[in-house]
Amino acid sequence: MVTAQSATAPTLIGSVQRALRLLEAVADHVDGAPAKQLAREAGLPLPTAYHLLRTLAHEGYLRREQGVFVLGEAAVRLAGTGARHHRRGMITDCLEQWRDAIGVPVYFALYRDGEIELVAVAEGPSSPAVEEWADFRDTGHAHALGQCLLSQLDEESRRDHLSRHPVEPLTPNSVRDRGLLLKRLAATERQRPVVEREEYAIGSVCAALPLRVGSTVATMAISLPVEEEHRLLPAVDQLRRAVGGLPTSLMFSISI
Repeated sequence: MVTAQSATAPTLIGSVQRALRLLEAVADHVDGAPAKQLAREAGLPLPTAYHLLRTLAHEGYLRREQGVFVLGEAAVRLAGTGARHHRRGMITDCLEQWRDAIGVPVYFALYRDGEIELVAVAEGPSSPAVEEWADFRDTGHAHALGQCLLSQLDEESRRDHLSRHPVEPLTPNSVRDRGLLLKRLAATERQRPVVEREEYAIGSVCAALPLRVGSTVATMAISLPVEEEHRLLPAVDQLRRAVGGLPTSLMFSISI
């Protein structure tokens, strides 16, 4: 017998719910997580989690890298134009809040399809951003944003990028050649801020934080006039704490 309540109740597909819980669990881990941990966090039996993780990986929504699962490129298909604008608005709101709280301009950039993409900048009258006098996409070797993104790539990807965007000194403080830059990038400590002093623009110092969400390489950065350099590291520490508190929904948005 079908009651009025059962006739109006939504039909829920359990396997879809479980798969979404796993995707949310993966999105919570910037560097990925193993199946056992994801199963525990999603509240699923391990055999069920393994089956769903393999399916999600087969469809491209997840990737397995060195024993951990990270978000995959197929997640891009979830996003339409309107959703992209919404996500960019969410990111811009965060940058503006941090600009006001820390008192510095805040930048967000991605490495997408082999190029540096400056997604958003929050600046104000008392905290102006560095003028993009030379295209950020072509000068990643010189500014903190680019150096931070390139440091998160593998050696082959770095060399490919620099073959398309050769190292050319922009100021007397810029790295002089490709070999020196590659050595610097290889020596960059994981999860440490990348700092540059007047390498892109005379009169400016910048610091960028690595931000890897699934397979997405990203960075948040700040800049200051060189005469205020003493504020740079305390400000980037504030930014690191703020980024660490980003909600899962925004981290997932960044990843796609």
